[in-house]
Amino acid sequence: MGRVTGQHEPALVASAHAAESSPAQDSIDAWIRETVRQAYEGSAWWRARLDDAGVDPSSVHGRADLSILPFSTKQDLRDAYPLGWATVPDRDILRVHASSGTTGKRTLCAYSARDLRDWADQFARCYRYAGVTEADKVQVMVGFGLWTAGSGFQAGAERVGATVVPTGPGNVELQLEMMRDLGTTTICATSSFALLIAEEVASRGIRGSLQLRRGVIGSERWGSGMRSRIDELLNIESFDIYGLTELYGPGVGIDCGHHDGIHVWSDYYVVEIIDPETLEPVPPGQEGEIVVTTLRKEAMPLIRYRTRDRSWLYQDPCPCGSPFPRIGRILGRTDDVVKVRGVAIAPAQVDSVLSTVEGLGPEYQIRISRPDGGRDQVVVLVEGEGGAGARTVLAERLREAMGVRVEVEIVSYGTLPRSEGKSRRVVDVRSPEDAGNAS
Repeated sequence: MGRVTGQHEPALVASAHAAESSPAQDSIDAWIRETVRQAYEGSAWWRARLDDAGVDPSSVHGRADLSILPFSTKQDLRDAYPLGWATVPDRDILRVHASSGTTGKRTLCAYSARDLRDWADQFARCYRYAGVTEADKVQVMVGFGLWTAGSGFQAGAERVGATVVPTGPGNVELQLEMMRDLGTTTICATSSFALLIAEEVASRGIRGSLQLRRGVIGSERWGSGMRSRIDELLNIESFDIYGLTELYGPGVGIDCGHHDGIHVWSDYYVVEIIDPETLEPVPPGQEGEIVVTTLRKEAMPLIRYRTRDRSWLYQDPCPCGSPFPRIGRILGRTDDVVKVRGVAIAPAQVDSVLSTVEGLGPEYQIRISRPDGGRDQVVVLVEGEGGAGARTVLAERLREAMGVRVEVEIVSYGTLPRSEGKSRRVVDVRSPEDAGNAS
């Protein structure tokens, strides 16, 4: 966890959240009924899906009936391309965004005027949890256009009343110039790009000329090691924001000043955690797949949407006083697992081990090959200053965590590629037949 600044003490967060209230169960039940009705009446795709599942919308009374509703997936969205899920007429669709396409064909998502207002409201709440006020200058370093991130970060900051500096991704020189000349207090970026900015600031020795206090970081899973390095190099407090294009975009939830789980806005979503194999709910504290039903999304509502993100539900309330439930920081995805020698491995396993070995940084890449058609070979490249001792320790701990023997190469800081978008953690050059379940 990064340094908690005096700007944002947990006690102040708690008092700020004390006046909030979670939605009553009656309201949630009413929103669920309306979501199902709207999907059935507004979309031929949804009508067929619910009919095939034998669901009569009039039989759905609320949260207790979620289990009779069918799951939906990203592949369903792709199959209904471009906007088969839309439940409002074309004239009521004010904007269209698309997913990044990192796991396949892009999916399109439609927004009504109300959806855009609701999205800005949710994002503004995220900023407030991070301590952003109208006195802040927010530099948005993520992509604009079809990708949701830039529009969401900007609209939320404007709703708070902060000054927005929409620099977009890339162009490090421009980023540093604006940060210094305008007195940026908050940066918004992917973790990879935030790390790049942090390393540039440190190498140039310009931290003292900046007014940075916090970072709102999202769009990809990142571990505690990367968070600590970003916070240390920039002397800021970073906040982990969650979301995905199908659920408006980023802004679904964020961690508070206690940095123990991500608060999810239960007045906009019902979150379930299921076993991805049995599809049955798991109890609080047990890891599983996040499934989300939207409560107030108008143009493209989602019912029991399988996000593929892995997390867990907290049972106890947060000490910050927020009434909104928490999920754990994202552990990875159910579809980012790669099979090596018959064993399933995931990038999250490297993340968790890296933070236990001194002298190594958070940046890494897993390279999988099958030289000359022989045995699978796994090489983990890690940035750091550790020597042979650190390499040996990391290789042994990775073998214990992954269940397969890997080779470790330690390279200099800055060697691995930095990305302004989502980092590519796994490079699998085996043939599809060899890979089995490739990343």
